[in-house]
Amino acid sequence: MKVLVVDDDRAVREALGQTLDLAGLVPLLAGSYIEAKDHIGPDFAGVVVTDIRMPGKDGFALLDFARAADPELPVILLTGEGDVPMAVRAMANGAFDFLEKPCPPKSLLAIVEKALKTRALVMENRALKREIRRGDAAARLLIGSSPVAEALRESARKAARSGAEVLITGAPGAGNSKVAEVIHLLSASATRPFVKLPAADLTPDALEAGFTRAEGGTLYLDEVAVLPQPAQFALIDLLESQPSTRLIAGTYQDLAEQARSGAFHPDLYWKLEVMRVRIPSLSERPEDIPQLFAHYVQLACEHSNLPMPEIPPELGARLMARDWPGNARALMSEAMRFAMGLARDEAEEAGLGLAERMARVERSFLAEALSRAHGNATEAAAALKLPRKTFYDKLARHGLRPESFR
Repeated sequence: MKVLVVDDDRAVREALGQTLDLAGLVPLLAGSYIEAKDHIGPDFAGVVVTDIRMPGKDGFALLDFARAADPELPVILLTGEGDVPMAVRAMANGAFDFLEKPCPPKSLLAIVEKALKTRALVMENRALKREIRRGDAAARLLIGSSPVAEALRESARKAARSGAEVLITGAPGAGNSKVAEVIHLLSASATRPFVKLPAADLTPDALEAGFTRAEGGTLYLDEVAVLPQPAQFALIDLLESQPSTRLIAGTYQDLAEQARSGAFHPDLYWKLEVMRVRIPSLSERPEDIPQLFAHYVQLACEHSNLPMPEIPPELGARLMARDWPGNARALMSEAMRFAMGLARDEAEEAGLGLAERMARVERSFLAEALSRAHGNATEAAAALKLPRKTFYDKLARHGLRPESFR
């Protein structure tokens, strides 16, 4: 229950601090805007009591700073004679309340305790939201700590909230069906059925049966680009006649091009295009590879009733240096072999020359720098202490594009 007291008059702030201390609160005393601002932020579990008139930046400037740092942080203004009209206007700009100086201890404590209760509710709600976020299906099932991985989780959450049809795209092996299941688990129909069907050779009758099985839940069509045309026409009708079942479709192909060429029904394409979720390839988030690998090894050990082996750090570096055209599926296969004691990665490394090994390591460093810089090539080049031209030459050599990491 902290109270940041800001007043340039030392006697006044110490008197206020003593009143708060006697009431069982924790006063933090600051004599200026500069001293006070370092305490203020979204994680500050307290309130601010500040004098309006101070040398340099005054209480209004501190109010503006606090509002920018955390709009829900209560700021109480201390007003001198003639400052009341200004304080009233400040309340319209977000101040919690104001007190006229000299303020009786009873009045100070009443307003401070009210502000602290408000702040406590805000902090509790934020903590609950963080706990829910950590425990949701996106956090549990979409592994990775990179900005790209977090963007994927947010896309899945947004798609789940929308309730619209979803088109999931990604390179082969990226895990379209897994993301579809996460979206279903995050949605309001999470307790209803989740039905997966391969789109290839699907007949209109089989498609209708799938809708019936998924009634009130989610139907996922894998590789929707190869859905036969009779089933495409049937699907358009089913989306209109059975709106209680949500459709999620996945594809590794360019569905827009398929629609332009006539291979895929344009009306169906536009229905699916309402909400798109793109899964990044492993080359766009190499720093996630060791974490994903460890997760897959643990799953493989649990599935096969094997002891969890120790994963040496140098193996993570080697995995980051490799290309993964098969994406998550290929990494899962590698994890399964590792869990069973078949370290194929080491055998492959042994067959490589020094130049190829160095090239793989260099590529992983370039990709990691771009990921950390969110695709900002200038920032990534500076982090690696490379001239921009040299940096771009290396990107071209390794087939890396900065925009893929944004």
